[in-house]
This record gives sequence, C-alpha cells and structure tokens, in this order.
Amino acid sequence: MDVLVVDYRDKDAPARFVESLRSTGFGVLTHHPIEKALVEKIYVEWLTFFDSDRKHAYAVDGESHDGFFSTAVSETAKGYAQKDIKEFFHIYPWGKYPREVSQAAREYYGVASQLAGELLQWIDEGTPAHIRARFSMPLPQMITDSPTALLRVLRYPPLRGDEAPNALRAAPHEDINLITLLPAANEPGLQVMDGAGAWHDVPCDFGTLVVNIGDMLQEVSGGYYPSTTHRVQNPVGAGRLQSRISLPFFFQPRNDVRLSERYHAGEYLDERLQELRGMKKII
Repeated sequence: MDVLVVDYRDKDAPARFVESLRSTGFGVLTHHPIEKALVEKIYVEWLTFFDSDRKHAYAVDGESHDGFFSTAVSETAKGYAQKDIKEFFHIYPWGKYPREVSQAAREYYGVASQLAGELLQWIDEGTPAHIRARFSMPLPQMITDSPTALLRVLRYPPLRGDEAPNALRAAPHEDINLITLLPAANEPGLQVMDGAGAWHDVPCDFGTLVVNIGDMLQEVSGGYYPSTTHRVQNPVGAGRLQSRISLPFFFQPRNDVRLSERYHAGEYLDERLQELRGMKKII
C-alpha cells in the first residue's frame, strides 16, 4: 500500500495527490504552506499546558463540544470496549481557548482552513464528471463558514504500564468528516490498513502534512473516495516514556449541506457522534 508523498509545489501535485487519496484514502504533502515553526510552537506550548492542572479549568461541560477532554471522558472507537489512551482540547472559533497558551493554534486554524479549501478544490477538479455530478455543490463550498470544522489538539500521554488490556493510543477507526489535515506528529505511530487487513506506517517526517478521507466524503462520492481505517499504535522501548502530540483538523460541512439522498451533514454527524462514547451533539 503506497501512500504517495507529493511535493505541493509540483505541477502534477493535484493529480498525484488525488490519485493517492483515491487508492489509499491518504496522501502526504511536502513543502506546503503551513510553516514548521508554527506547528513546532504549538506542540511545545500545548505539551506544557497538558502537563499542568490548568487544563481542567477548561473541561468540556456536557452542553457543547469545545474545551478539554481528559483520558477519563475521551473517545471509545466504534466496536471497541476500551477508551483510547489520549486527552485532547477541541478548538472552534466560537469556543473555549486557554489563556495559558499563545494565539498560535488560532493562527494555524486560519492557515489550515485556507489550505483545506484548496485541497478540496484539487479533489473536486480531479473527480470524474459522473462522480462529481453527485455533489450537491462544489466540495470547497461545503466547508465555507462551517461552525463544526474542528481543530483538535491531541496528546497521547506516556504509557505507565497499568493501561487496560488491549487499550491503544487510538484504536482502529475511520474519520467522520470530509477530509482531515494532520501535520506530522512529534512521535511516530500512525498506521493505515490495506484491503487485506495489513497495517502500514504512514510517512511522518516532521514538516510533512498527512491528509486523509473521512466518511462524509466517502458518502458524498458514493464510495469513490475511501475512508480508510487507521490507528495510532502504542510505542515500545524508550518511546513509551514520551508524550505524542498531534493536530488533526477535521473539516466538516455545514449542517445543512446535503451529502447524499440519505443524509444531510448535520444528521450524519449527530448519528456518528452517538457511536463515540462521551461525545455529544455539536451546535
């Protein structure tokens, strides 16, 4: 299973990127517009934040989907009994934001949103006409001013040795949204499953950007673009003592966008969130 690594600057980048998404559900970009220094700054200051007790002051309140989710209330992947070994903070333009960190994550929100619109344009233009005819509108328009586009600052804590049997940092799952943008994490671990059930490491050199298809784009395209199962495996050796931090940005359409004859985006999202224990309806 070859997830292509594509230079964003190349003339044939859009075609090769879409080819990788079509065949594997994933693509990796180099030399893209998101600066490594910005990502590194976010990683450093948010790791400090997660190591402090101040994170609990921003705990999710049960009425919304913004703020801090501890390991005790984080996700359980569909079909799995054990919660993932992770904690995270949900950032929306309208939601909670810690005073203890800079505005770097909000800056990233804007830069990544602009890039996501461009990449969705690549996908839209690279889709065969008979598949594109299914779209209720061009793909970039689906995320314009979406209040549910979600930036998650995600921390996998060091393993202590007393984790529940079979618990993983992130159990095998598929994303819900159209596409996910994910700068390479500070530690390896991301893997994607092929059609035969074998796992493959996703290229993750720092500075690269991983992009993957979510279930909503699979629904929009009638399965033409696959939402591929992936996971974050537990580290071994010295890596067990290290935190892993990442910045998945889940680009979801506005709630009123029609995905297919079966679903609008809002009802699809609500249905899927009910399958993730601890997750609540978003505005």
